[in-house]
Amino acid sequence: MTLANDEVGGSTQPMLAVRGLVKHFPLKKDLLGRSAGVVRAVDGVSFDVFKGETLGVVGESGCGKSTTARLLMQLISHDQGELVFDGQTVGSNSLPLKDYRRQAQMVFQDSYASLNPRLTMEDSIAFAPMVHGLPEREAIERARDLLERVGLAPQRFAERYPHELSGGQRQRVNIARALALQSRLIILDEAVSALDKSVEAQVLNLLLDLKEAFGLTYIFISHDLNVVRYMSDRVMVMYLGQVVEVGDSETLFKHAAHPYTQALLSSIPTLDPDRRTETPPLAGDPPNPINPPSGCRFHTRCVHAQAICSEKMPVLAPAQHGQQVACWMHVAGAAHTGAPDAQGMVKPLEVAA
Repeated sequence: MTLANDEVGGSTQPMLAVRGLVKHFPLKKDLLGRSAGVVRAVDGVSFDVFKGETLGVVGESGCGKSTTARLLMQLISHDQGELVFDGQTVGSNSLPLKDYRRQAQMVFQDSYASLNPRLTMEDSIAFAPMVHGLPEREAIERARDLLERVGLAPQRFAERYPHELSGGQRQRVNIARALALQSRLIILDEAVSALDKSVEAQVLNLLLDLKEAFGLTYIFISHDLNVVRYMSDRVMVMYLGQVVEVGDSETLFKHAAHPYTQALLSSIPTLDPDRRTETPPLAGDPPNPINPPSGCRFHTRCVHAQAICSEKMPVLAPAQHGQQVACWMHVAGAAHTGAPDAQGMVKPLEVAA
């Protein structure tokens, strides 16, 4: 069975282009029928995913990572924006949702809830191919082949039910199921966060092996920054429903430009006693997504915040080391003392008291 892409990497056209994605969840109305507002879960997100890469997505809980993943799979519909897969708009006549979902699949965090408890492992994997027209015999053969590829001997696991498997084994089945339609894009939403570390390492290495063997493209969502660095070619940082920084993985981890990204990286635990953090790198909780602050949404927690930060919302712009960052300190000529001047010379930075 061949699942490899015709093109892997090196392409300037993104496999998936996301433009202006918006999703607001309305709150329940009060007794008088008045609306209580909306939760701005995803608020104008734009990014590209290129063939053959792994795009890591990080951010605090509630920043919109999982909602973005569900929007990409169209499990929930977006309010505004556009998804373009290989040059075709998702949901249009040229690329109906059924055709799109044959090429893009998702692996969820909860490995048990993702599986039907009444279906055996081979039936779970074979179900989607049969829905898409593959004869039952071929679908079962494909399911057993994929079980073998993810390290589960079909003679032992094909006839088992979800409750008979461990968490790591169930997640391997979910990965096999995501590949059953010969998908090209796999969205991994905290796919290893519920596993213990030894099993997590095995599943991560399995994902890397499958990516190379089948020419896959990953969107990898995780809270574990060390895992994201290990897995990702590029990393996108989200805060309160928006993208604040995106760039090459090693560049971002070594030269983080946005204050929020810097705070996230400072929170990574270390065993070196000389490098332990004694003060929290970031204070306070994220603002209410029902009524987010004006301007830069991070300015209420940023030590570098100045007047322009609360007045105008920054857009993604190139930073010194090649990544894109939404911060006025990286916009030439901006009314921030840390911003470079019109000639690109960086001014001395003033930290707010």
